[in-house]
Amino acid sequence: MLRAIEGISLDALRVFESAARQLSFTAAAAELGSSQPAISQQIKRLEQQLATRLFDRVYRGIVLTEAGELLLRYVQEGLEVLDAGLAAVSAGQQREVLQVATDFAVAAYWLMPRLHRFHQAHPDVDVSLITSERDFSSMPPEIDVAIAFGDGRFKHGEAHLLFAEEVFPVCSPQLLKGQSLPLQPAALAQLPLLHLRPEVHTRWFDWKGLFRAMNIAEAPSSGLLRFDNYTLLIQAAIAGQGVAIGWRHLVDNLLAQNLLCRVCAQEARSELGYYVVLPERKRRQRLTQRFVDWLQVELRDEGAPA
Repeated sequence: MLRAIEGISLDALRVFESAARQLSFTAAAAELGSSQPAISQQIKRLEQQLATRLFDRVYRGIVLTEAGELLLRYVQEGLEVLDAGLAAVSAGQQREVLQVATDFAVAAYWLMPRLHRFHQAHPDVDVSLITSERDFSSMPPEIDVAIAFGDGRFKHGEAHLLFAEEVFPVCSPQLLKGQSLPLQPAALAQLPLLHLRPEVHTRWFDWKGLFRAMNIAEAPSSGLLRFDNYTLLIQAAIAGQGVAIGWRHLVDNLLAQNLLCRVCAQEARSELGYYVVLPERKRRQRLTQRFVDWLQVELRDEGAPA
């Protein structure tokens, strides 16, 4: 008989796990669709049942006690096992769905062309793509794994570098028809440039940054076309509307298909890149690990450092 858990509800443990993971009763209330006072009351009742303090109330927040840290580890492991068991029971009735979040560019130009191979390797798993241009500074509870741009420091997840930022100018071969490629970097100052609006991926390379990295003395042209979506910008480049900044991995397939070409041989790199971000919670760890392992295989086959 499981005596220690007698009288303690699963709902109370879910409330504790959410509050402990986020160190906030308010955030737990938002995640679970409850109210802050209700969350506080359930935590207080759980502490009374266990006869021990789980949280210390500090200025403008809460911290876990030693007992709270110990309980969090066991509760997360227990909920993961319970989730796996429920999934196994219902496996015959429905397929597993992996929720993957990333931005439009990675989804369109890197992930989507490869997902059929993931489905071939894991026919029992469906991938649901959630695309957004936000920075994923927080991980919504429904997300199993994210592919996010940054410096690797994500507050609410464990991050592993997927590929570093490497960029170079690209355009349609028709735009430079008759010219001998590659051009010298200084020639970029005389070509029509396609721009992303500043609020989109503000930490990505822009033309000013690329000109500095390539030691081009002239200022880049302001350009006639500006976009709030990288996929639209690349489509404009394919149509011969101007020169785009191409991100390695995102435009590699387009270069191989001769839809785009490199304008000059030089490239620029930064300390940033795309990371696989795994939520701190242990939910569906087995499933997410299968996806991460597949990403590493894809990069190895592509010849990129994983």
